[in-house]
Parts: sequence; C-alpha cells; structure tokens
Amino acid sequence: MSNNTTEKVRASLQKRYFKEKVFRSIGVVAIVASLSFLVVLLGSIIYKGYPAFKASYIQLDVTLTEETLDVSADAEDSELRRANYLGAIRTALRERFPEVTKRGDKRNLYRLISSGAEYALSDFMMEDRSRFGQTHSLWLLADDEADALLKRNKDLTKPIRTGENAKNKDALITRLNTDQLGWLQSFKEAGETDVRLASTFFTNGDSREAEQAGIRAALIGSAYTLLITFVLSFPIAVAAAIYLEEFAPQNKFTDIVEVNINNLAAVPSIVFGLLGLAVFINYLQLPRSAPVVGGIVLSLMTLPTIIISSRAALKAVPPSIREAARGLGASPVQVVTHHVLPLAMPGILTGTIIGLAQALGETAPLLMIGMVAFIVDIPNSVTDPATVLPVQVFLWADAPERAFTERTSGAILVLLAFLVVMNLTAVLLRKKFERRW
Repeated sequence: MSNNTTEKVRASLQKRYFKEKVFRSIGVVAIVASLSFLVVLLGSIIYKGYPAFKASYIQLDVTLTEETLDVSADAEDSELRRANYLGAIRTALRERFPEVTKRGDKRNLYRLISSGAEYALSDFMMEDRSRFGQTHSLWLLADDEADALLKRNKDLTKPIRTGENAKNKDALITRLNTDQLGWLQSFKEAGETDVRLASTFFTNGDSREAEQAGIRAALIGSAYTLLITFVLSFPIAVAAAIYLEEFAPQNKFTDIVEVNINNLAAVPSIVFGLLGLAVFINYLQLPRSAPVVGGIVLSLMTLPTIIISSRAALKAVPPSIREAARGLGASPVQVVTHHVLPLAMPGILTGTIIGLAQALGETAPLLMIGMVAFIVDIPNSVTDPATVLPVQVFLWADAPERAFTERTSGAILVLLAFLVVMNLTAVLLRKKFERRW
C-alpha cells in the first residue's frame, strides 16, 4: 500500500509539474508575442514617420528684377510682398531647362517645386530690399512627390511602376512622369538637391500641400486644451477626494456618489463629447472647435480618474499621522492641509499626470465638439479655433496623398513621445517622493 501510494503521489506531482511548465511556457509565449507585436507596430510607425522630420530642397538661381517680379524697385512694402515671386521661380526653372518648350512640359517642370516656395521667396525679399535687382542662388522646398523620392534616396533612373510592370519590385511608385524624373535626376547629379531637417514640420500649421503641413497649430491647441483640463479638473478632483475620504459621513448619499464616480470612469469618451456638444456648444453657445470647450469636456472625462487616484493616495497615509496631529490640538482642516495632503500629494500628482496623459490621447470627444476643423492659423488664445495632435493624426490619415502617410506617422511619434514623457514623469515622481510606512 505504501509503495502504491508513493507511486500515485509521484505521478500526481509529475502531472502538476508538467502543467506548471506548460502554464509558464504559455505565459512566456504570450509575453514574447506581445513584445513582438509592439516592436513591429513601433518599427512600422518609425519607418514610415522618420522621413516627416526631413525635407528636400532644390537649388535654383532666381533673378529678382522688375521683369521677373512685375514690380519696380521703389514699390511699397505691400506691393513688394505681393509681387510675382511664383513667376520668378518659373523663369528660373525655364532658364535651368531651356529645352523645355511645350506648355504641358512646362507645367510638369513647375510641379517639382512646392507651391509654398513663393512665400519663402517673398520673406527672403522682405528681409532685405537691397536684394532686388540681383540673382540669388536659393534652396527652395521640393514638391511632395519629388520630396519623397529624394528623402528615400531612390534611384531616379529606374522605370515607373505601372499596370504593365506591376510585379516589378524595382520600379518606382510615384506620380511623377519620366520627364520629371529626368529633370530631378539632373538636379541631383549637379548637386542641386539637399535633404535637411524639416523645421517646417514643427513651425507650420496644417496645409493642403503635404510638404508644407506642420503640427505647430495642433501642438499649441493641445497645450491650451490640457491647460484648461488641468485648471478645471485638478482642484475640483482633489477637493472632492478630500471631502469623500476625510469629511463625508458614511451614508447612502455618499455611497451613491462613490458608485457614480467609479461608473463615470468607465463611461465611453464619446459620451462626454455628446455632452459637450449638447450643453456647452448648443445650449451655452461657447465657441465651436475651441480649446476652452475641449478642455471642459476632457476635464469632465478626467475627473473620475483623478478623484479615484487622489482618494487612494489619501487613504495610503497612515492613521497614526492623523491621530498624532489631533493629539497636538490640530483641527480637522489643519490635519488634512498641514499633514495628510502634503504626504499624499506625490500620489495625487501621479494620478493627475496619468489622467492628463489619457486626455492628451483622446480623439472621439473632441471630434464631437468640432475640433476636427482644418486649422492653418496658430491659435493665440483658448477661444480661437484649434485642433489637437490626435485629431491632426486623424485628419492626415484620411488624406489621399502618399506624403501625408509620413506626416501621420511623424505626428504619432511626437504624440507617443509626449505620452512617454508624461508617464515617465509620473513614475519618477512616485519613485522620488514615495514613502513606505
């Protein structure tokens, strides 16, 4: 009997150990698969997005004279600002390729340079009026299709992929025709092309032209929106948490409030957008597509998160701290403000930062209040029309031009960087000020 029992126990142990190994193996496989998917996702975004931080330029000798600009040297600043700079650029292109004589070919040649180059040339001229009457060698922004090929350092002598050679992997995928590729190759061989850091990506607002589109308006709109969210949600949430945790009596009313706070934390974000649309825009007539409305909506969405985290931070303070303060004659308010709240503040700030990071990545509620508008101008106040980074990503992802794919991924990288910084700040605050009781 003893031997049989021992054998059964050993067999049972072997089965248990085997099951444990299988369970551990499944866990390891799940972790490896999750990390693999994350690496693939981030790798894809980085590969598609890093060209957005670079811009291609083409060098041209542009003559700024009365004949090319259609204004005289003594013209007023307003007239000089509106001079025919586009005509000067086209004249320079025709002089660079005198063999291009047909009207259609000229139009194709002009498309190599961004339509925004005339504004850059206007700024160049207005910086120093003495440049009038001279020929200047200038670097002008390339159009989005030429920009994509130059940034990727593609071989421009390869054929273009069409329906006939769709399986040719070496063929170029581009909207440029053979003549345009030849002219671009001529610039490249002459050393008249350059790829630089795309400062315009961070200094420009949105644009219909991909090579001119930037995220500055979205960045400032996000900053204004988060500022309103913080100003409204932080004091209200902390005050609510202090009352519920330190002063509120335990009755049915407070139980209902606590249950509703927990439920609000799980409400879909688009519901808050519908609330903002119905109350703040339709009823209160607040400006549509403005950071002030976006901040109010996101503060409502963030309140439950901050309240819950603040209550947890307050609850983590040992009761002995409160008892010692009361023993020294402190009033209930003094106990909270002088002792409990300072000790709980690191946890409160951590929860606040996490809540703001969540708000920064929200899109649905802001779409409902009209922050999906096409915004070119940089907002100067919280009441000006604006958009935010997640909505900007949404807009660019829906654009048909291939170059906007780079802008979309680039904006995602910037958004991820902000989220990582905010979450890292929360972790560092918790590590630095955390106390173990």
